[in-house]
Amino acid sequence: MISPEQVFLIVEPVDMRWGIERLSQQVQSLLHRSPCDGTAYGFTNRARSRIKLLIWDGTGVWLCQRRLHRGHFYWPKPGDDRFIMSAEHWQWLTTGVDWQRLCAKPQAHWQV
Repeated sequence: MISPEQVFLIVEPVDMRWGIERLSQQVQSLLHRSPCDGTAYGFTNRARSRIKLLIWDGTGVWLCQRRLHRGHFYWPKPGDDRFIMSAEHWQWLTTGVDWQRLCAKPQAHWQV
């Protein structure tokens, strides 16, 4: 399995029929970055049941897809056009675990 060091998530859902060219255009137009810079870029569909990962390995582009048979992937909330996550959080996301709860900070006003 590909284990990128850092993943830029495109928050808005995309059409999962899109291939390397169309997803690369999304990276360029939304993030103003080159899809061939060695960073990984993640995409999801509206139902968040599928994700695609676009990554350049130095000689070519990989386009990987993962689908859950039940449930959905925990994706950042809409509002930003992108979200940067660590490799550890990516591993949690791809297994279907709510990675946002794993890294949640306790609220300051909460008391025991």
